[in-house]
Amino acid sequence: MKKKITIIGSGFSALSAACYLAKKGHKVLVFEKNQTIGGRARQLKKDGFTFDMGPSWYWMPDVFERFFADFGKKTSDYYELIKLSPAYRVYFGVNEFIAIADNLDEIVSTFEAIEKGSGKVLREFMSEAQSNYDIAIKDLVYRPGVSPLELVTVETTKKIGQFFSNISRDVRRKFKDERLIQILEFPVLFLGAKPSDTPSFYSFMNYADFGLGTWHPKTGMFDVVRAMESLATELGVQFFVNSNIEKIIVENKTAKAIVINGERIESDLVLSGADYHHTETLLDAEHRMYSEQYWESRVFAPSSLLFYVGFNKKIENISHHALFFDTDFNQHAKDIYDEPKWPAEPLFYANFPSLTDKTAAPEGMESGFFLVPLAPGINDTEALREEYFDKIIDRFEKLTQQSIKENIIFKESFCKNDFVEQYNSYKGNAYGMANTLLQTAFLRPKLKSKKVRNLYFTGQLTVPGPGVPPALISGKLVSDLIDKQFLKQ
Repeated sequence: MKKKITIIGSGFSALSAACYLAKKGHKVLVFEKNQTIGGRARQLKKDGFTFDMGPSWYWMPDVFERFFADFGKKTSDYYELIKLSPAYRVYFGVNEFIAIADNLDEIVSTFEAIEKGSGKVLREFMSEAQSNYDIAIKDLVYRPGVSPLELVTVETTKKIGQFFSNISRDVRRKFKDERLIQILEFPVLFLGAKPSDTPSFYSFMNYADFGLGTWHPKTGMFDVVRAMESLATELGVQFFVNSNIEKIIVENKTAKAIVINGERIESDLVLSGADYHHTETLLDAEHRMYSEQYWESRVFAPSSLLFYVGFNKKIENISHHALFFDTDFNQHAKDIYDEPKWPAEPLFYANFPSLTDKTAAPEGMESGFFLVPLAPGINDTEALREEYFDKIIDRFEKLTQQSIKENIIFKESFCKNDFVEQYNSYKGNAYGMANTLLQTAFLRPKLKSKKVRNLYFTGQLTVPGPGVPPALISGKLVSDLIDKQFLKQ
């Protein structure tokens, strides 16, 4: 039976679910509180510059292909992909960086040149990482987190020890050079936890990095949003922006409607792709599955201090993606997870999309995106933002041996308060709930409400977890659960 389904939010998971549900013939309406769709993946345009406001790394291209293939499409039907070469640089000192090539053979040679014998060890490590990737990304993450038995397969039983060790321990057992260790620990940061708190099995992220490479949609990550919007529209999905949800109406323990600007919109089923914690505040207390104490006890991924900067000249000695690890990696992690505070000497990330995409900045100019990971819930003021911008730009100038501060045309900042205000993000987190051992699969908040019929959730706080590819998968998982419910009716 075909239903009227209202979806809250228009991030990647909501767009994914909208497409799958519309394909089944349901009437799907998507409501977005902001002026444009895309959730955290919105765009900022200013003075001829274009910035992706959130996700900027395109990893796991096979997941995107699998999504579009479910609709008889290919990514190339909607956007062009460019494989970045180098994938990224990691800076450790003044003009001291390691460039990560776009293929494993060159990366092995780079490792071997830095630490004798590490090339062979890296190949063995990557073989195991690829095996984990095949198990996790091609199978396990497409399970809905309903039962712990979902994790029990012939393949996972052979790797049970990897769920009780961690990435940091494994990497440090195999490699000695601290720079190589940090490069291998870096990919799991996308999962939102310290490498020492991330199970060894998640080494599949290293295969996503070194094995599959880093890509860039020709004019940015918003190309993917446009593609999904186009697909959804083809399937009959309707989009409504500037539509802030005020309440989810529950009658007889069943979701019946949502309220927008005082208007009640009837619905056969409500699916939220918005922040899970915030969504539950739209319900009366008795209908919420998780208490404030529950959310407080969870390990959340970091928030971020972001800067979108327009420069009136081209920037030198840089790559499209660049990581600045010239300060203490472990201390910054402690300042996020163990004793939350603004880090004295922060690691940071810089992205210059105009090196790849000429439409990202006017001719002869450069667009720069800078990110400092921060503890969620941290104090956020304009004064602190300015202080930290000066810190990272001073270091950037020193490390890349150039002056850029006087070439800034404008800068826009985005931090914890903005994540809360614009995305209703719990404590202003940027990436969702971390994928630690006790927050994996069936141990994450559920896709389906146990207290309210016809109420479902999708996105980075539920299954399978943070990141753009998992968001696409989350949309598929929840749509499959909804299909099963309707088949029973």
